[in-house]
Amino acid sequence: MKQKARIKLSGVSPRELDGICQQIKQIAERTGVSISGPIPLPTRRLVVPCRKSPDGEGSETFDHWEMRIHKRLIDIDADERALRQLMRIQVPRDVNIEIVLES
Repeated sequence: MKQKARIKLSGVSPRELDGICQQIKQIAERTGVSISGPIPLPTRRLVVPCRKSPDGEGSETFDHWEMRIHKRLIDIDADERALRQLMRIQVPRDVNIEIVLES
């Protein structure tokens, strides 16, 4: 039974996420392991409404600030060489990466 590595990526910038996904694909091609993904997961929207006027006077008008969190999911065979190269990827500060080994 082969082990699989499930890689979960999340971050604010979809361009950076796709760049990391490309690097993971290149590692899988070089080492010859099978890969499935990247699967785009639903984007999470964090909306914060806040009053425009700080003193409470005037009409009740609100600004809505929004932050979107994009997610990707990749399954890859857990080959030792591939995982060692995965650990060397330079990940930007605002991108979260989580690697879980499954049997």
